[in-house]
Order: sequence, then structure tokens, then C-alpha cells
Amino acid sequence: MKKLIWIGCLSYFVIGLAHVVLGSILPVLLQHYDRSYSAGGELIFSQFAGFLAGVLVSPLLNRRFGKRGGILIATGLLLCAEIAYAFLPPWGWMYVIAVAAGFGFGMIEAVIGTIIIAAVTEGTAVAMSRLEVLFGVGALLMPLAASPLIAAGQWRLAFLIVAAFSLLSLLFWAKSRFGPLDSTLNERSARPDRAAAAGTTRKLSLPYKGKQWVVLGLFILFFFLYVGTEMSLVNFMPAIFIAKLGMSEAAAALTVTFFWLAMSAGRLFAGVIAEKISYRIYVLVSCFAALLLLIIFPFASHRLAAFAIILLLGLFMSGIFSIALVFSSKLLPGAEESTPSIMIASGGIGGAVLPLLTGWSMDHLQIAQTSGLLAAFAALLFVLSVTAWRIG
Repeated sequence: MKKLIWIGCLSYFVIGLAHVVLGSILPVLLQHYDRSYSAGGELIFSQFAGFLAGVLVSPLLNRRFGKRGGILIATGLLLCAEIAYAFLPPWGWMYVIAVAAGFGFGMIEAVIGTIIIAAVTEGTAVAMSRLEVLFGVGALLMPLAASPLIAAGQWRLAFLIVAAFSLLSLLFWAKSRFGPLDSTLNERSARPDRAAAAGTTRKLSLPYKGKQWVVLGLFILFFFLYVGTEMSLVNFMPAIFIAKLGMSEAAAALTVTFFWLAMSAGRLFAGVIAEKISYRIYVLVSCFAALLLLIIFPFASHRLAAFAIILLLGLFMSGIFSIALVFSSKLLPGAEESTPSIMIASGGIGGAVLPLLTGWSMDHLQIAQTSGLLAAFAALLFVLSVTAWRIG
């Protein structure tokens, strides 16, 4: 089990790198292609459309190739996509590559998250927080590596960093053995005949009843808003700091590092705190703090104050995803196999749609208005967290 968790952590580290590599170099990437921030939003949209496809298709590929086979396919696709990014092909091809990259890390996240939540029966929040810590480490190291590459004019090498760690993860999954869990990871479903397929279809219907559908809908919207807000922040934060505070592109890339540094630090304790104070209180307090900080952010006119807000924002947002994922699964007993994938998929839609809207606002509205848009997302998130608190 420990080996599975740690190799899962490596995969989450890789998808942390992959999630933010575009945002870390987005200003110089758009400058290279002579494109607007709206085009940047479309690129992020394409990547998260691929993410959503990866999450939705993962159960089919898992049944055909096994969970290990599915992870190998997804990691291999991510590896190829990041190498293709580094060649800086014509802009139209960047959308295709973005879909492939998103498909890869979306499927990786869905499969590993499902395995951990189903396999770890005690301390589930702690195990998920450990994965999220490594996600955060990858997300903070990527812009830290990108900053000197941007300064040196070699920013395309950032994609090859992701490719190198994708290859390492691919080798670990291909060669590692997990004892009794191997049968679960390698299990494939036989192709059924028509009669069996009909029975299987009935068995595979979503296991939700009555009020559970209300809870499911609530958390679908919650994850849509949360992931969309987080991805808007990490992908457009450097651009916001450039426009708001006049920072250089290399220095602005470090804002994402500060954000993920705080996220990673917070995730070290998020699981333990949530287990002590309850999942519902943790999610409620975290969403309220995020709302307050995003309301204050437009009024921060000095770099020190803006960086302090970003650090606090990362700290309070650090555990929302993983704890809410466990919280939703606990509120929907008997659906542990389907709930994580549905929540991650809804997050993928939010991660595609809201950055598209944020990119448009960067081109057509003032920076303060774009910041206000992010605060509006957080306000809706807080309202949903209050509702979840009452249910839980």
C-alpha cells in the first residue's frame, strides 16, 4: 500500500507540473505567437476539455486494459504531448496538443484518486492530502524552473521538464509490483455478449437515490467552481501581476510558485486538521477565507501586500479539493467508485470554462474587474459550502 501511495504521489507531482506549465510561460508563449489573452484562455480551455475527456473515458480504458494499463496509456500520451509542445508547432496544432496533454493528466488523476479512495478505508483524507501535497510541489517547482528559463530565452524547455518526469513515472508504473493489489490494478473486464451487456448496463447505472442526487448536484457545481477558480488563478496570475504591478515576465512567473508553496505547506496539515474538526467545517472555513482574500486582492497596490495575499490564498485553498472529494464520497456511501470520477470531471469542465471567461475579461475589462470576477466565483463557492455544511 505504501509503495502504491508513493508512486501515486509521483504521478500527482507530474500532473502538478503539467497543470501549470502553460500558465507559467503563458505571457511569453502568447508573445511568441502574437496572440491575445483570449487565445490563451482558449488554449487552457482545450487542455481542460481534454482533461474532461480523460476523466470520462478512463472507466472504459480501465475495463479494457486494467487500471495499470490505463495509467500507462495516459502517462505515455502526456509524455508525447509535452515533447510536441516543446517544438512550438503552428498555433492551430497547439490546441490539439493541449487536448492530448489534458486527456493524459485528467485520466491519471481520475484513476489514482479512485484507487486511493476505494483502497484506503481509514485516514482517507490524510492519504489524499499526501497526494495533493506532491501535486502542489510539482505546481510550485514548475514556475520556479520556468522563471530562469524565461529570463534566458529558453522557456520552451519547461515542457521537456514535464516530459522527463512523465517518463520517470511511466517506468515506475510499468516495473513496480504491489503484491495483493496487482490483481486489482491489472484486472480487465471480459467482452460480454449482448445479454450480459444488458445486465451489466443495469448494474453500471449510477448508484444514487432520492436526496443523494441533490448532494451529487451540489458537489458537481462546487467542483466546477473550485477547479475553475484555481485554474484561472494559476494560469492568469502572472499576467495579472504584470498588468497590475508592472512586474517583469520572469518575476511574475514566480507568483505561481509562491501560491503553490503555500498550497503545498497547507496540504501537509489539511488532512489531519479536517479529520479533527470535521470535513464540513474545514471546507466552510477555507471557502470563507478564500472569498475574503479575493475581495481584498484588487485593493493591494504594493507588491509585498499582493504577494502576502497570494500566500494566504494558497494556504486556505490548499485542502479544499482533496477534503471536499473525500467529504462528497462520505456523504454518498456506496458510490465510492463513481463519485470521485464525477467530481473530477465536473472540475475539469470548470477548469476549461472559467479560464476561458477569465481570459476574455483580461482582454476586455480592467484588471480590477477581472479580480472581481474571481471574487464572484469564490462567493458562489462559499454559498455552496454553507449548503454542504448544513447537509453534512
